[in-house]
Amino acid sequence: MGTCHINHSQQDVRLKLNAQQSFLPPTLSQTLNLFMKNDQPQETLNELFHLLKKYDLSSKDEQESRNQKLNRLMLERE
Repeated sequence: MGTCHINHSQQDVRLKLNAQQSFLPPTLSQTLNLFMKNDQPQETLNELFHLLKKYDLSSKDEQESRNQKLNRLMLERE
C-alpha cells in the first residue's frame, strides 16, 4: 500500500468495510465487524482503510495478501 497522509475516521473505515463486505470472506468480514466495535488507534484505522480500499477490484492473489494483512493487523491489536 502506498503511504497516505489522510487520517481516516472510525466511521470512514466502517463505511469502507460495509461497501466491501460482500467481497470479503465471511469469517474475515465478521471478525472485522467485531474488531471495529472498539475504538482503534489512528494508525490502525488508516491501515484498515487502505487494505479495504478497492478490495473488490483487486486480483484474487492481491485479495489473499490483503486478507493476511488484515488478520495480522487484528491479531497485533488484541
